Amino acid sequence: MNLKIPLAWLQLAQQKLRFVVAIAGIAFIVLLMFIQLGFQDALYSSATAVHQNLKGDLFIVSSQYKSLTSNQSFSRSRLYQTLGFNGVESVNPMYLQFAKLKNPETGEKYSIYVIGFDPAKSLMNIPEVEENLDKLKIPDMMLFDRDSRPEFGPIAKRFDQGKTEQTIEIFSFDSLQGYRVRVGGLFSLGPSFGVDGNLIVSDSTFVRINPLLRPSEKIDVGIIKLKPETDPNQVLKNLRVNLPNDVQIFTKQQFIDFEKQYWAARTPIGFILNLMLTMASVVGVVIVYQILYSNIATQFIAYATLKAIGYANGYLLNVVFQQALILALLAYIPGFLVSVGLYDFAMKATQLPIIMTSNNAIIVLTSTVLISMTSGALAINKLRSADPADIF
Repeated sequence: MNLKIPLAWLQLAQQKLRFVVAIAGIAFIVLLMFIQLGFQDALYSSATAVHQNLKGDLFIVSSQYKSLTSNQSFSRSRLYQTLGFNGVESVNPMYLQFAKLKNPETGEKYSIYVIGFDPAKSLMNIPEVEENLDKLKIPDMMLFDRDSRPEFGPIAKRFDQGKTEQTIEIFSFDSLQGYRVRVGGLFSLGPSFGVDGNLIVSDSTFVRINPLLRPSEKIDVGIIKLKPETDPNQVLKNLRVNLPNDVQIFTKQQFIDFEKQYWAARTPIGFILNLMLTMASVVGVVIVYQILYSNIATQFIAYATLKAIGYANGYLLNVVFQQALILALLAYIPGFLVSVGLYDFAMKATQLPIIMTSNNAIIVLTSTVLISMTSGALAINKLRSADPADIF
């Protein structure tokens, strides 16, 4: 049986070194797109980690709310006011504030994110937190995020080794005197682009850590739980119409989307990641165009000969598009494999959730093919001018 080898492949493979270099160039573009998407996903995933783990149907925040890491508190009475609306079953306040945690080994102080709430109620969908709620009821007890960045010292390591009586000093940003708390347990949440580490305390301990910065009647997030079979959108609409405009109310997905939008559109890192992704696509088009154009120029006489023996422009154009597709698919494979390794390295180095997802794999594959096809469409202008007379 005779196996026909496509002309597109024969032309590409004729000059093996150029072929390998072309694949390497496009694979680098694939790698860039994967890196940009990976960090972008990590940005959104880490920034909304708290949101995703909150137990509630609706969430109320200040009208000045920008993001969870900004200080925009509002009156706790506004939250309790929602109890008078139909469908609302219970409400719970949450306190959020940056403080400085003193590394127990070096004595250096580093900014850490403090989450406070009433431990009598389970507000976070993190098993380790739920298991340790009774410990939080003890005054001056905290839970430490084992996935925090290493500058906070070996707090988690010591706890895992059985040293459960660690005392840690926490400083509010306006105080030179630290407040001592004990480590009662560990949980996993992880850092983000705006947070290096997390700890959870009771609401009473939270106020004692920040006695001047935070009056107890000021809260950061109000968590609203609705009665069974209640339509969240109907309650949301009712609250928005009747509550004063000093607060905003969201469903859980709206709360998450609001945070994502802030990081995407209103922070430098979000803008840079979007810009670099766009630039990687533009550079990809240029590189693939140069590869295909150079190949057409090298094979120009061959194309003119094909025209002379009766092959139409459509056939020749199809050859170019086949070459573009072959380059895209072959370059995608090493680009994907290297990206998986870099994702793992970056995740260990930064503690950010940089994970290869099937969604990103499909997006980059589709983008690579589209980039190659676009470049092919630009490069065929050279091919249209192929003249059979050029062979003489």
